Amino acid sequence: MIGLSLAAALAATVAPEAVAPAFITTTDAATSDQAQAGPRASDHDLPQSKDIIVTGIRRNREDVLGGISVVSGDELQRDLRPTIGETLIRQPGVSATSFGPSASRPILRGLGGERVRVLTDGIGSLDVSTSSVDHAVAINPLTADRIEVLRGPAALLFGSSAIGGVVNVIDSRIPRSVPEAPLHLDAVGTLASAADERSANGRVDVPLGGNFVLHADGSWLKTDDLRTGGYILTPELRKEAKRSIDPDIRALAKLRGDLPNSASESKEFAAGGAYIAGRLNVGASVSRLDNLYGVPIRYSLDPAVDAEKVQIDIKQTRYDARAEVPVGGFIDEVKFRGGAVRYRHNELEEDGAIGTTFRSKGEEARLEAVQRTSGGWGGGFGAQWLDRRVSVVGDEKYLPDNRQRQLGLFALQNFTTGPARLELGARVERSKLTADADANLGNPALSRSFTAYSGSFGGTVAIAPAIRAGLSLSYSERAPSTDELYANGPHKGTQAFEIGNRDFGKEKSVAIEASLRRTSGPLTFGASAYHMRFSDFIYLAPTDASEDDLPVFLYRQSDARFTGFELEGRADLGSMDGVDLSADAQADYVHAKVKGFGPAPQIPPLRLLGGIDAKHGRVDGRVEVEHSFAQDRNAPIETATKGFTLFNASVNWHPLENRPELTLGLAANNIFDVVARRSASLLKDYAPLAGRDLRLTARLGF
Repeated sequence: MIGLSLAAALAATVAPEAVAPAFITTTDAATSDQAQAGPRASDHDLPQSKDIIVTGIRRNREDVLGGISVVSGDELQRDLRPTIGETLIRQPGVSATSFGPSASRPILRGLGGERVRVLTDGIGSLDVSTSSVDHAVAINPLTADRIEVLRGPAALLFGSSAIGGVVNVIDSRIPRSVPEAPLHLDAVGTLASAADERSANGRVDVPLGGNFVLHADGSWLKTDDLRTGGYILTPELRKEAKRSIDPDIRALAKLRGDLPNSASESKEFAAGGAYIAGRLNVGASVSRLDNLYGVPIRYSLDPAVDAEKVQIDIKQTRYDARAEVPVGGFIDEVKFRGGAVRYRHNELEEDGAIGTTFRSKGEEARLEAVQRTSGGWGGGFGAQWLDRRVSVVGDEKYLPDNRQRQLGLFALQNFTTGPARLELGARVERSKLTADADANLGNPALSRSFTAYSGSFGGTVAIAPAIRAGLSLSYSERAPSTDELYANGPHKGTQAFEIGNRDFGKEKSVAIEASLRRTSGPLTFGASAYHMRFSDFIYLAPTDASEDDLPVFLYRQSDARFTGFELEGRADLGSMDGVDLSADAQADYVHAKVKGFGPAPQIPPLRLLGGIDAKHGRVDGRVEVEHSFAQDRNAPIETATKGFTLFNASVNWHPLENRPELTLGLAANNIFDVVARRSASLLKDYAPLAGRDLRLTARLGF
């Protein structure tokens, strides 16, 4: 896929005093002036302020066009869950696939799958999580130092497949600085009641002398079946079950409490190292992930069709490398980031037999030349390369063995004059998608090539002290995925027999977005409004046919419109009897329609969330309420979703004044034990969210 990332360009405006120009990737954690000052005391001294955005470019928050979320520190510990989707669910514009507690991928502005990139330090996960909602993302949030979410034009810097947005998990497996102490240690442990969750994560950084640093980390998580707030099936399905003459089906109407087949266990180990000398930083890491989890059962109310009880066993080995080399002259710095993944998961039947095996082998790399900022101009240029091979063997082989190769070239320029910051960028990608001949699927050997272009132009302007307004116009093209082109078989994760279309053309979109943001002072706020017009939008449409006891769905293309907004604000309320108080609120909404089909599927409803924070000495706490409205504007393949309200509370204690890293936290989520279901989940009618959940967390660092 070839994407011209002008959109990323405008979202990535840099302040005139910033030395590093606007196209720096996630690995660019330090500005040039910091780098010249030499290494910092600890990786954990990296800026944690939400005013600083690392993903795509290191810049101030008010300089970025589009929606932005940064989760770190105590907020990350409070919201941390076993999946990326559930960890980020409280962020504006973010929903989740919520296919059980162990497989939940982010949905940004109503877009998911191939339209949202989930990265680790700027490089893709390279798993098969975009192929099916029951496939977990092979990135462990327990290892995150910080998670950043970009929605809108800023995301296109990472390719045209990021039209929905980018989620970037930033860790310290390749160290960025030399610790002053002979040993730097972080450890976190969590106990949670809803799934009897037990988890532990520890990491250590050791300076070896001669500017070398070694890193190691490990994590472990185990859960039982998730306890929900009430009945497992929706009232409509329970009524249908009660009418059945089959006693086993009638018994389903009484299912409540624990969500069957939702237990999990995962562990991950990693080691890395780096050579750090001033602005020169070269390092590598290797990690191993083992994740075994159950997929909640999608019960059949037809006595002739058996419901499946499946577990997924993931094994992944990942290799990462990073290099940052100062040059001087017109090119200030050259940066490299690369990753290679060897991924396999087995889908296990109830008796332990392997039903289907998915394998993915992939490599991705980015090479960037950063220009020296001069006279208000800054920028850079670079290349991105991707090679990914996927094979499927077994009962659920709905795809032929396939390969995706992609080369992208991009350039970015920004200009600052007075109160205005402007940015322009361009990206072109060449993609080749091939599929082997497969007689069982009825497919000959297939090959498609695409050249896709994306671009954007825009900027921000100061309209008052600490307040900036932004406007961007972006254009993007996305090549269809291998699933959309070559699928032809049963896909039980989505309960569909999926058929792709090998003749699809590129999906195209034009988007306009306006923003208003204040990021400093006693009152801060952010507002984004956007409208996206798609040509040849790719979606799954139902038919009247059935195959292998599954309804047949065809991938189709049509025009589509997505319109929405995100609002957030925070106010310092002052002190009362020595207690510092603040309040925050947010809202998000998206309206989406596909021409000739109706409302787009899996669209979240209007959502409101507000909270009050209090701090006294070394104790801080928070109470919040989230209301998700009913979603009755549904695609032809969906059922309505009732609204719900969740009440949550948490308290953190830092017992040692000189050791703020030592934290004891207690959180209570869904305090009133309500039954909640997300409209963006394909499993919502069979798998509600967690009921009341008490979470105890302890963190130690030195």
